[in-house]
Amino acid sequence: MTRARWRHLALELGVSGALLAAVWVYLSGDHGPAWTSVPSMLDAFRRAWLFDRFASDVVPSLVRLTLGFGVAVLAGVLAGVAIGSSRVVRLLTQPLVSFMRSLPAVSLLPLSLALFGIGTWQKVALIAFVCCWPVMLNTADGIAELHPTLLASVRAYRVRGLDRMRLVLLPALAPRIFAGMRTSLSLAVLLLVTSEMVAASSGIGFFVWQSQLRFSIADMWAGIILLGLLGYALNLGFGAVERRVCDWHLQLRGRKR
Repeated sequence: MTRARWRHLALELGVSGALLAAVWVYLSGDHGPAWTSVPSMLDAFRRAWLFDRFASDVVPSLVRLTLGFGVAVLAGVLAGVAIGSSRVVRLLTQPLVSFMRSLPAVSLLPLSLALFGIGTWQKVALIAFVCCWPVMLNTADGIAELHPTLLASVRAYRVRGLDRMRLVLLPALAPRIFAGMRTSLSLAVLLLVTSEMVAASSGIGFFVWQSQLRFSIADMWAGIILLGLLGYALNLGFGAVERRVCDWHLQLRGRKR
């Protein structure tokens, strides 16, 4: 990790610590039934997630998120390459793609429940369907923007099939694919929590919803804190992978600046 990255991380932690201290002081008083003190939140967090409900709620949520996001990325990349590689296919599929990606995610919940019930596959299917579009569109746009010299070289050296995908297209498209994946990851977490609140018997979203129904405010905030930490950890991990895979692109962009 570079010195600049360490400074950036220290600034993030410092600002977060200052905000937490301000919230701690603010919540030390009585501010209504929807609020509780920070020590109560932290105690509920410790009781719930270290590690009483970890296996029953956190693990199912992570499995659903991983499966749905993985299917979305795989389907999005493959469909994006197919659409972007042919102008005819792009023109034929554009109306359908525009219609499907414009559907509000929440409106698909009743349909997914009717098709898959309330089990794991309902969440996986919903996440995969909604999250594949940003990856697909970024991949298709990346294919269309590839330099003609690169494509001519691929044809001249007769690089075809899986070698063409593995050695040429995926490395060249990696920055665009990761841009779509970053958007999809945020959507995946949102859809996971929403679907678990609507119809589930386990998961972090289910825990938060049930805590709210029981007026267990400390437990509700413990679930919200866990979701925030989960999103932050996923963003950190994704950023590390992106920097590793797209290091050449980041260095090139830095030199251009």
